[in-house]
Amino acid sequence: MNVKWDIFCNVIDNFGDIGVTWRLARQLVAEHGQAVCLWVDEPAVFAPLCPQADPEAECQWQLGVEIRHWRQDWQPMEVADVVIEAFACELPAQYLEAMAARADKPHWLNLEYLSAEDWVAGCHGLPSVQFNGLQKVFYFPGFTEGTGGLLRESTLVERRQAFQADPQARRSFLEELGVELEEGALLISLFAYENAALAAWLDALAASPQPVQLLVPVGRVLGDLARWLGEEKLTAGSGFRRGNLAIQVLPFVSQEDYDRILWSCDFNAVRGEDSFVRAQWAGRPLLWHIYQQEEGAHWDKLEAFLALYCGELSPAAAAALAESWRAWNRGEGMAEAWSALLAQWPEIRHHAERWCQLQAARIDLATGLVQICTNSL
Repeated sequence: MNVKWDIFCNVIDNFGDIGVTWRLARQLVAEHGQAVCLWVDEPAVFAPLCPQADPEAECQWQLGVEIRHWRQDWQPMEVADVVIEAFACELPAQYLEAMAARADKPHWLNLEYLSAEDWVAGCHGLPSVQFNGLQKVFYFPGFTEGTGGLLRESTLVERRQAFQADPQARRSFLEELGVELEEGALLISLFAYENAALAAWLDALAASPQPVQLLVPVGRVLGDLARWLGEEKLTAGSGFRRGNLAIQVLPFVSQEDYDRILWSCDFNAVRGEDSFVRAQWAGRPLLWHIYQQEEGAHWDKLEAFLALYCGELSPAAAAALAESWRAWNRGEGMAEAWSALLAQWPEIRHHAERWCQLQAARIDLATGLVQICTNSL
């Protein structure tokens, strides 16, 4: 069945919204044979995720996906069979009118942000009557039965496991990024928002008896890192050593290469939603810097995920992991939390792979969307 999809995304400089929708669009095309147009309001911000993209193009095709510049002065366009409003962005008024005027009404979904909170399963798939009688369905990604699953390409876990089982593949990939592995070093990636807890953690890493290599892709945390190093500004390719800690700043890379960075590391500090999910598919211990919300609403989301993720851990390992995440997100206490986490490292490392396999046994987000939409069209 030839189904046309329009996915609308307001690009945010944190890259989470566009990161999710770009992955989703590619998977719908590659694995489900759908015709997908991704509407992007800031093509220049999208471009780093797809290095071959033209940030100035009004319309272009990348990896089978039609990508269009979503301008404020919307021009009439044919309405798709499936319309995805990503993360509560508002559709153009003229497009809504065209949806309502279409005899065969399109399937309209609001793709929501990811959360492990209990109420998500009860809201997933609920319809709501909207503009001119149109019905919008709320689609919630999630970690449990009754939710919409996580973005996961069909061969992702197998490709990741093959990569991690091949030391030469890991070494060759890192060498392409200018990274030379040090014998016996713990390899960590750092992708975070600004964070007051960073300095204490870096102090602990520098004083570690084990060598540590820290890979830091260009992003918002560089300002805090520069202050700790006593540098005015950091750029891609910069390298520093403090004590037993070697730091290397990496360029902003494509999503595929970022996946391989996560697969290559022993521990991944990530942020937001897209990198958070990809770090879970890496099967390695992780540290999540959640996007802060007004009135501390993000803490409920953090604690909900911790309760779910730590459910199969021993009390000692669960406490160490949870406290490291809390310390990271409250901006203090990271040195002590890191020490406690290392004491539980073997169990936490084993659990990361076990969690990945548990999630991989569930339906993935793209497949769930296709099933909902094509079954009702």
